[in-house]
Amino acid sequence: MSECAPKLAITSAAPRAVELIHSADTMLLFLETHMRVARLLALSLGSAAVARAYAVPEVIFSPETSGARGAVACEASECSAIGRDILAAGGNAVDAIVGTTFCVGVVGMYHSGIGGGGFALVRDAQGNYEAVDFRETAPAAAYEDMYGEDERLSIAGGLAVGVPGEVLGLEYIHQKYGVLDWRDIMHGAIRVARNGFRVSDDMVDKMNATIKNGKTYLLDDPIFAAEFAPKGRLLRKGEVMTRKNLASTLERIASEGSKAFYYGEIAENLASFVQSRNGTLTVADLASYTITDRPVQAVRYRGLDVHGMSSPASGAVALQMLRVLERFPASGWRDDRNVTVHRLAEAQRFAFAYRANLGDPEFVEERDVLAYERDFLSDATVDRIYQGIRDDKTRHPREYFPREEDVAALPESHGTSHISAADGSGMAVSLTTTINIYFGAQIMEPKSGIILNDEMNDFSIPGISNEFGFAPSRANYIQPRKRPLSSMTPLIATHPNGTLYAVIGAAGGSRITTATAQCLWHVVEHGMTLREALRVGRVHDQLVPNRLTLETLFPDLEGTEQAMRARGHDVFVVKPGQSAVQAIRRREDGSFEAVGEPRQANSAGYSI
Repeated sequence: MSECAPKLAITSAAPRAVELIHSADTMLLFLETHMRVARLLALSLGSAAVARAYAVPEVIFSPETSGARGAVACEASECSAIGRDILAAGGNAVDAIVGTTFCVGVVGMYHSGIGGGGFALVRDAQGNYEAVDFRETAPAAAYEDMYGEDERLSIAGGLAVGVPGEVLGLEYIHQKYGVLDWRDIMHGAIRVARNGFRVSDDMVDKMNATIKNGKTYLLDDPIFAAEFAPKGRLLRKGEVMTRKNLASTLERIASEGSKAFYYGEIAENLASFVQSRNGTLTVADLASYTITDRPVQAVRYRGLDVHGMSSPASGAVALQMLRVLERFPASGWRDDRNVTVHRLAEAQRFAFAYRANLGDPEFVEERDVLAYERDFLSDATVDRIYQGIRDDKTRHPREYFPREEDVAALPESHGTSHISAADGSGMAVSLTTTINIYFGAQIMEPKSGIILNDEMNDFSIPGISNEFGFAPSRANYIQPRKRPLSSMTPLIATHPNGTLYAVIGAAGGSRITTATAQCLWHVVEHGMTLREALRVGRVHDQLVPNRLTLETLFPDLEGTEQAMRARGHDVFVVKPGQSAVQAIRRREDGSFEAVGEPRQANSAGYSI
């Protein structure tokens, strides 16, 4: 384990990222696009409005272009474009993902941001891996039954807030692997926050999701309302949103590094504000936060080496799904889709049963978590699961757990952002970050513009069984400075000779693991491109609740639903959009296919 205290950002003599244009052709495209935008704005808005609107960044690259220099995919097109600009300026995959992630926290603030944390799986150009855990930790004053019987306290308000890790995590990977100046790769996110970005369909959906009985804290809380409802109503699609306080915070971090976040004025304001909202976060919690390295789990799957992160991430869970599915004929999706959907669901159910025993390996006393992960990825365990899957029926949830005493439920989470990046050297990063439920703890520190996470809700709460009667998981109980178990599943796949094949991950709470695994499964086993794989209807079954969900995208939805019910599944049909995959694949000719989630209106993948 490596413990990294906040450090000053490293500087370099590299050219300024984002501000450089890579080639004469790109410069021409840039000028033509922006002159066209300016002319249209002048005609429709008048000269005074042009100056204001022209400051809003427009996407100038086509998501359909293909290149071999590098690629980025994320949930916000303007942020993917920033990552691509960084690659064009000579940056590598780490530079690109750091700049993109800061931007995603500005635009997709309902999913992630510097008030949260996550995981990054990094592969350097020589094929060495590092799994960086910058997940939030429980404050020092946290304790096992701190919520009593009121789980709502872990969802909204100060008591829901864990110690954020994103800033230190991004700084760490940049200092170790990046080549461009820290200030330069943050420039794009700062520009978007200060000058503004256009409200997307995705953001409108998330704002509307906060409305309960006609009311929402985005309007009722004056801190939120200043940004989300400056005209006395929620912003509408196409309107410009600015986050000027956050821009100033990011400028401080760009100038001073992570110490600006974890020490001094910003830290004092965060701690004071969280405490004013009944929380326990202190300046000491922030100053003592450290990231940590986790072991990388790897399996051979259909001739590829697939790498994932160990607990408290869920990489091993996705890897087990893939290993079990490998035991079945790859032709099943074409020849007998309904049986294959059932097998997919059963592989998911077994994997989630094993996941119930996972937790932060530094705190789980009942077992050696890493040894347990190795065991459930072993040939013996995978063969036992394969042999236990019957094509004609499913089972009661209790029959999937390794032991009766292992039967337990884990909390569900939502939100989250995933970003994938790769470059021509073979360097790749799969990074997932979150503030947990939409808009985190539903509180924003007013001076910094930081929306705080509600990551404490990802812990299991003693004495509170879930709605289906399953007891909470002891391995995931709250302890001071412990990291809660996460569904986040960043993966990187390579060929046996070490060349990069794919970078993939997802957002969507407990659906992260299943969405990530089955999209890679479609590409590897069914010969799909990423673009095709991400458009296939998704299957999700996490065992508890005992429910199989099918997206409406299935071509013969009624037939598949009936076939699953005949096998004993409790089927729920859902609209697409509960998970969001961001992925990159390197083709045989060295070019990249970068694909953003089609279920997100503003998602985009760019290659150069």
